[in-house]
Formats: sequence, C-alpha cells, structure tokens
Amino acid sequence: MKRIYQVLLLLISIQIAFACTSDFEEINTDPNRIDQISPGTLLNPIIYNISRFNTDRADAFTFQVMQVALPFPSSTGGLHRYDVSEGAGNSTWNTYYRWLNNIREMKHASIQAEDPNYEAIALTLEAWVGSQLTDSFGDVPFSEASKGEAGVFKAKFDTQEEIYTQLLANLELANSLYDESRPMVFGEDILFFNEVSRWRKFTNSLHLRLLLRISKRGNYTDKMVTILENPEQYPVFETSQESAILKITGVVPNISPWGRAIDFTTFRSISEFFADRLNELEDPRREKFMTQARELDGVTPIGYKGVTSGYAGSDAQFEFLPSNHNIALVQAPMISLILTYSEIEFIRAELAQRGILSADPEIHYQKAVAAAMEQWDVAIPENYFENPNAAYDGTLERILLQKYIGLYFNDYQQWFEYRRTGYPELPKAEGMLNDQRVPVRFQYPVSAQVNNPSNYQEAVSRMGGDDINVKVWWEK
Repeated sequence: MKRIYQVLLLLISIQIAFACTSDFEEINTDPNRIDQISPGTLLNPIIYNISRFNTDRADAFTFQVMQVALPFPSSTGGLHRYDVSEGAGNSTWNTYYRWLNNIREMKHASIQAEDPNYEAIALTLEAWVGSQLTDSFGDVPFSEASKGEAGVFKAKFDTQEEIYTQLLANLELANSLYDESRPMVFGEDILFFNEVSRWRKFTNSLHLRLLLRISKRGNYTDKMVTILENPEQYPVFETSQESAILKITGVVPNISPWGRAIDFTTFRSISEFFADRLNELEDPRREKFMTQARELDGVTPIGYKGVTSGYAGSDAQFEFLPSNHNIALVQAPMISLILTYSEIEFIRAELAQRGILSADPEIHYQKAVAAAMEQWDVAIPENYFENPNAAYDGTLERILLQKYIGLYFNDYQQWFEYRRTGYPELPKAEGMLNDQRVPVRFQYPVSAQVNNPSNYQEAVSRMGGDDINVKVWWEK
C-alpha cells in the first residue's frame, strides 16, 4: 500500500507540474512590454547619438586640424600642430561600429515588418555611417562587421572601393524602395518628422556627396549628372528647410552634447586663419560663430581676431585676448548638421565650374553661400557679392573656400573635402609637426591590431602602412 501511495503521489505531481508549465510562456508574457523590436524603436537613438558624437568631434578634432579654432594657451602640442596621437580615432571606431550594429538591426526589423520606408532609411543610415567610418580610416571591416551572433569574431577588412560599391548600391536601392503614400507608423522621428519625401531627398543628397568624394577614381560624374537632371526619379534637397539638420531641443533625451556649455569656450581661441577669411568677406556669420577679441584689459573690443595656427614660442606673444567660440552654439536649442541644402548647391557649382554639369556655376555658388548662412539663421547682405573677396571669380578655389565655411561644425566634412581637393590652402607654421602636413587618416585602434591581427596586417600591407599620412583610396 505504501508503494502504491508513492506511485500515485508521483503521478499527481507530474500532472500538476505539467499543468503549471504547459502554458507558462503564455501566462508570463507581459502584454505591456514589446517582445519584438520595431524599426522605430531604434531610429531616434541612432539619429541622435551619431549626430551628438559628430558634433562633438567637429569641435574636438575638425576645428583644430582644419585651423578653425585651437586650444589657448597652447605653447606645445595639439591637433592644430598636427600632433595626432595613436588613439585619436578610437572613439570614432568604437562609436560608428556600435551604431552600425544598431542600424543593421533596424534594417532586419524593417524587412521583418515588410516596411519599405524603414528599410530605405536603414540603408541610408548604413551608408552615412559606413562612409564616415571608411573615410576616417581607409579599409575597414564592413561586410562581415556586426556578425558576432553568426560566429564572425574576426571580420575581414574590406577595401575602400568594395565598401563604396556597397554604399552606393544601398542608396540606389533605398531610393527605389520609398513609398510616399505609406505612412511611417513606428513613432515620430526626430530628424524629418515622418516626412518620407524628405528622407528620400536625404538619401539622394547623400548619394551625391559620396559620388563626388570618389570622383577621382572612376567615371562617377555621369551618375551625378543623372541624379541632378532627373529630380522626379532622384529628388534632392531644394531648400534649407529640407536639410538634414537635427534640431536639439534641450528636452531630455534630446540634449546638447555639452553637459556644461562653458567647456566649449574654456581655454579656446578662434584661429587667425578662420577669422581672417571671414573678415576679408565681411561675413555676417562672424557674430554667430565667435566673440570679438579684446585688449588685455578684458573690456575694449578690437574686432574679430584669432591666434596663429601652430605658433611657435610663448603664448605671451599675443598681446590681446583672442576671439573665442560663441557659447550659444552649444546651448539648446541648437542644431547639429548632417547634410545640408547648401552642400548640394556647392556640388552643383563645382560640377558646373568643371564643365560636367550644364549650368551657371555663379548662380549655384551664390545660392550655396546664401543657404550656408540661412542654415545658421543669418541673412545674407544684399551687397555681399559686391565684395571682390566674395564675388565668384570662376575658380574652383573660390567655391571651395566658401564650402569650407559652409561645412563649419559639420562633423569631419571640412577634413574630408580638404583631403579630396587640397582646398582651402591652409597655413603652415614653424611650430607644426608632421613636416607641416595635414594628417589624412586615423591610425587603427590597438584593439583591432590585437584582436584581429591577421586581417589587420593584410589591410595595412594593402594600404601601404598604418600612419596618419597614408592616403585612402579616393585621395590617390
């Protein structure tokens, strides 16, 4: 009887256990929690965090290496002297790969949701981040990147040509996927506020930027002309209001990259080169970008005046208090530039000047300059182009000087454009290192060398070295 009782007890226990677990998954599903990621869940964090990082890097790196501003006092070292450390690109590598992984998750979720608009946006974001990454380093892991879940822990380094081939294909596909009759249903995005037509214009405008960047390496200008001459098939930005400019509201989580705005102006100076160019143009953006210099009394203003780039000797040689950043630039509400209408007009002006596009380069030059002011809420004076320094003079150098100013605070774009064109002609000074040469890439992070040595060595051998003077594919 005791044994029979034990068997019955065991059977009852098994039955109870089965009853408790057979619908365990259903009972323990929280109806208030999302159990599957949506494309919209990832979109705003991607836009904000990449834009935030890029705006910070414009200040921390581009301003110095492109002689816009510099630390002051700074009697030795510094990026403005082309003193670039081995780890200068570490944050760029880590940040772009982190968000590239999220973008690819978004792309997968879009395909799963069968939503072509979100898929097109993900492809565009992948091209944006992928181009920033490869233009900063050269050959990088791309086709096998973000595949740790698939067991790929040592991704190959794709050549820059291979990467650009994929980026351009992404953008071509994205343009064909957009369906403007279909609403974006996964929440409101913070960049274009669910206007599918603006996302599509961003896609094609980015396509133009990348085609121009690699235009020395093949016949890419024909495609640029096709895009510009077929606005119905390839719409691009046509006004400043359509530009890819993130408006940082100051409302959490959309806050300024500067936790303390004062850090933006502490121990800083505008460079003499940048201030003098704007002075020659009598440019109304001076007040937006910088403060006035003062006498040593700290009170008497003496106009817009910067410190010599890469200067040698003591800081005491400057017998004035130089112009500084305008702190308002980093106080919310503020803007973070991604890709603007003015850049598209500068592209048109350059192609027309080079005889590639059938258009008047002066018209597009003037539109580009006006738009570059408008994006900062600055009105262009009616007589601006009457100044001989501002008037179109038929040269590419004149166009690219204004483009350099137009790309102010736009991530690494001034640096990338200088490497593509050699303009503007930057100053050289006795205190500069690296044989007074502007660096043209970041070195690979030590982590890439240690964790992926064979693929790293293959890339370095193919590129001709791993230092700041090794040109990337599209520069050669």
